[in-house]
Amino acid sequence: MITFARTRINFVAAGVFALALAGTLKSPVEAATPPATPPDAPQAKPSPLLAVMKGELDRSVKTLSTQDPAAYFIGYTITDTQRADVSGSNGALLTSNENRNRWLEVSVRTGNYDLDNTHKIGERQSQNGGPGTAVPIDDDQEVLRREIWLETDKQYRSAAEWLIKIKTGREVKVETAEGRAPDFTHEQPHTYIGPETSFVLERKPWEEKVRAYTKAFRDSPAVINSIVTFTAQAQNAYHVTSEGTQLQFGQIRYRLELFIQGKAPDGMDLNRYYNFDWVKPADAPDEKAVYAAEATMRKELEGLVAAPINEPSVGPALLTGRAAAVFFHEVFGHRAEGHRQKDVAEGQTFAKKVGEQILPPFLSIADDSTMRKLGPNDLLGYYEYDDEGVRSHRVVLVDHGVLKDFEMSRSPLVGFEHSNGHGRRQLGASPVSRQGNLIVESSKTMSDAQLRAKLIELIKQQGKQFGLLIDDIAGGFTFTGRGQPQAFQVLPLVVYKVYADGRPDELVRGVDIVGTPLAALTKIVATGDKQEVFNGYCGAESGSVPVAAASPAILTSELEVQKKESSTDRPPILPAPAHDILKAGGPQ
Repeated sequence: MITFARTRINFVAAGVFALALAGTLKSPVEAATPPATPPDAPQAKPSPLLAVMKGELDRSVKTLSTQDPAAYFIGYTITDTQRADVSGSNGALLTSNENRNRWLEVSVRTGNYDLDNTHKIGERQSQNGGPGTAVPIDDDQEVLRREIWLETDKQYRSAAEWLIKIKTGREVKVETAEGRAPDFTHEQPHTYIGPETSFVLERKPWEEKVRAYTKAFRDSPAVINSIVTFTAQAQNAYHVTSEGTQLQFGQIRYRLELFIQGKAPDGMDLNRYYNFDWVKPADAPDEKAVYAAEATMRKELEGLVAAPINEPSVGPALLTGRAAAVFFHEVFGHRAEGHRQKDVAEGQTFAKKVGEQILPPFLSIADDSTMRKLGPNDLLGYYEYDDEGVRSHRVVLVDHGVLKDFEMSRSPLVGFEHSNGHGRRQLGASPVSRQGNLIVESSKTMSDAQLRAKLIELIKQQGKQFGLLIDDIAGGFTFTGRGQPQAFQVLPLVVYKVYADGRPDELVRGVDIVGTPLAALTKIVATGDKQEVFNGYCGAESGSVPVAAASPAILTSELEVQKKESSTDRPPILPAPAHDILKAGGPQ
């Protein structure tokens, strides 16, 4: 059976601010490898977990390295998560809870760096011994060592079994040059003991907030349902490996999500989203900002309910920075992930294009997971070390239109022998190369007014009646597998027709952007002069990971759109109780 990779990102705007680049973003061509942690850098107090993990690691290495097949690499990661969630709907509280847990993941590799149990032969993917296991939150040395011991034994047995299958299968399968690259990179070990993180949260004020925020949506008859969710999460990671790496680091994230749903008369589902993300309690959005966002969401949803459906078309289009950020994530970012160049089941769009022009020369792209903020916006794709214990890097992917590099995990490519800190995964999944903070920069910028004038000029040149203005996007997905069309689909939320004859812009609905990457990337003719940020969570082979993308607005000479999938369910027969004129004593 032919398999394919289907990646999806659920993006929500981090803010409506148009962010200037001045003082906030280095040019992608100035990339540099982050320096190693200085030996004299101040270190925090190590958790007792590290000593427990190191003791059991030494015992496991001593024995399993002498088995047949031998374990040449063992890594332990314990992730301690504290999380609070408060959710409300339509003016009432849905849930309010807080919990804490620990998750153990054990990586055992048998064979050697060139060929080990993770090797993929054709479409045959090796399996590990499972996603890991929950461990106690008590720092009980004997209990923790017992859990580590049992999980290590399970993972070793699975690795040994798969290495035998791989060696047998390799003799009868044809491999590509990319597939003959080593299975694991040699990396310098890191030692870093950072401060542990936690939060103290009074949930009651947030319970009142989500009640009030969702109640405000009831003022609009177009809103069928509303949900507001506040989340606080503190996560500490402890990582030790047989190579000598020993890491302790933590991160706190806060998020407020606003969601409303409506229906058009023909049954099409209409949604509006908005997110606030921050890492310091003092940076939480004030009520004025939240209610302003809600007012915009209501107005746009009410407009969409009455808006006509857009017919499929091809023509000039202008994407605002938020929309362009998702566009680049889907159209370019996933295809620049290193493992997609290596896997024979992948389309390998860019595998042979290093050094070639793939974008207009005024565009450069970097993936910089070392960036904490861009302007006032915290970036969700920031992290200190990836999930393979490699320090995060700034990676120049495209320099003035020319492809230079890939996002790399510890699965090397021919000519790319080292990780650049992009091995990422959701808890319970195996790391692969993933995006972090995708930053797009342009040397051919225009003001908003100039971009609009250029859009109208292109419409007239092509003999069209209108072009499209894509103002906001819910997310998108892309197919990268060889057995499927190398296509992407981006899901706009707010789209306007811009007419060449000067008529007012017209809000339309039911628009999905579709296309193929190599063609779509060459159609960009200019960009805006302000940067906008999208934060979200991206789902792919290694699960859901936090990411960010930043881009100026882009003007493209040709963009294809199709009709959005639609529900056949009609809107409710009766109006909402609060808007029923009979209940309110109106005309009978």
